[in-house]
Parts: sequence; C-alpha cells; structure tokens
Amino acid sequence: MTGSLTNSAVAMSLRKTLAAVIQPSSPPDSSVAAVNREISEPSHSSPSSCRITFRPRKIRKVSSDPLDSSPMIITASPLLSKSTVNLALLHLQSSDELLRTVIATHNDPPVFDSSSPPFLSLTRSILYQQLATKAAKCIYDRFLSLFTGGESGVLPESLISISAVELRKIGVSGRKASYLHDLAGKYTSGVLSDEMILKMSDEELIDRLTLVKGIGVWTVHMFMIFSLHRPDVLPVGDLGVRKGVKDLYGLKDLPGPLQMEQLCEKWRPYRSVGSWYMWRLIEKARTKLSK
Repeated sequence: MTGSLTNSAVAMSLRKTLAAVIQPSSPPDSSVAAVNREISEPSHSSPSSCRITFRPRKIRKVSSDPLDSSPMIITASPLLSKSTVNLALLHLQSSDELLRTVIATHNDPPVFDSSSPPFLSLTRSILYQQLATKAAKCIYDRFLSLFTGGESGVLPESLISISAVELRKIGVSGRKASYLHDLAGKYTSGVLSDEMILKMSDEELIDRLTLVKGIGVWTVHMFMIFSLHRPDVLPVGDLGVRKGVKDLYGLKDLPGPLQMEQLCEKWRPYRSVGSWYMWRLIEKARTKLSK
C-alpha cells in the first residue's frame, strides 16, 4: 500500500513539473510584431505597369524554442519599393555582422526596378546570353525594330511569325532563334503565360521555365530577382555571388551549392538582396585591383 502511494505521489509530482515547464510562449515583443505586420502588408508603390499583383512569399523558419514544434513563418514582400528594400537591409544587418560591414561601405541601396512583362524579360534574357553588354544591346535594338510599337509589340504571336532567317539577319544566332521560337510556342500553346508565371512559386518557376530551350537555372534565378523582384533567391550557380561569399567569409575555395545554402541561411527571407551585395563586393575588389 505504501509503495502504491509513493508511486502515485511521484507521478503527480512529475505531472506538476511538466505543467510548469511547458507553458504557452509569451506574446511577441511589440516592436517585432510591428515589423512583422509591416512586412506582411502589400506595398502600395508597385509600378503601374504590372498587370497582376505580386503576392508576398512565405518563408518557413524553424523556431528557436525547443518546446515549440510549429515553424515560424516570415512573409517577405516583393522588392518593389524603397520601404521593402529597407526592411531587407535591416534584417541583413542584424543577422550577419560581416554583411553589415559590406552594406555600410556601399552608399547606393539595391535597385530592383524592372517592370517589363515576363515574356519580354525572358526574350531579352535569351538575346543577351553570352554576349558583351554593348553587343547585346545593339542586337536587342535591332530585334525591337522588327515589331510594331517596339517593346510593347513583343508578343508571343508576333515573335513566332518572324522566321529564323529574319532573326539571323539582325545578328541573332540560329540557336538563339530556336530558343526564342520555343519560348513563344510554349506561350501560344498555353503551356506558359505571364499570368501563370506571376503566380508560380520559386520552385515551380525553375521546373517550368527550364523546359524552354536555352533557359537554365541561372537564367531563371536572374529572372526571379530582377524581373519578378522575388526577395529570397540565392543563385548558387552564379560565379560572382560565389566569389562574393568566398571573400565575405574568408573561405579557401569557392563554395558549392550546399555550402552556399548553409552559409547564406541567415539571410532568409532576403537572400536576393544579400546576393546583390555579393556582386557589389566583387566589383569593389576588381576596382581596387585595377588601380
């Protein structure tokens, strides 16, 4: 009887101890809640030329509380306004001391101001591939002369009607001509559309756009950052970003994709902005070497 009472008392004591330890988490600090509220609200300064509203991207992060099994969700708005970019800078400066130094030494803030429709942006990306900027712009200007209305006339139906011979006459290679026709064909067949692209997740964009001939993961990453203004893109295959990460963290060798993901995890949900500063870091290093 005594043993039974003792065991019961121990069990009750354990239950009381667990109840005292596992308490509901306290409400978030008011300043943090304010920032989260501001991040989650859509920007009202989006370019008027955007036909479809960009949706904030939800980024899941693991809670630091070992007793809290639910993931914390941070919502980052597209990089369409100065206030959104400023929020990204605040996050990066607080989460990465080394990156904070880079940000402090660069006066001009990041700019992600392209407002071209997705089809035009992808077309331009194909035309600019593996060409010096000056040569690419020359060909692009000739390309636009083939359409009534310039850039506004670059539509899938119009592009697919221009023959490869006509494209080669303005300096577009036969291979790129086939890429452009493949992109236009996927639009006219309904496989892709600007509306679909704007609604796709980052993962869906990579899966669907790399089906187009001539478009690889790197091109999709650049498209997501500079055309769609996605805030949390890490172009692990970009040489400039890899060199920047190597210099920033004092690595002996260029980091591979997995190491890039691990090192830049702290930048979430603004890895696009962190990548932008890696390009600036490398540019600054090149300038010093040329002097």
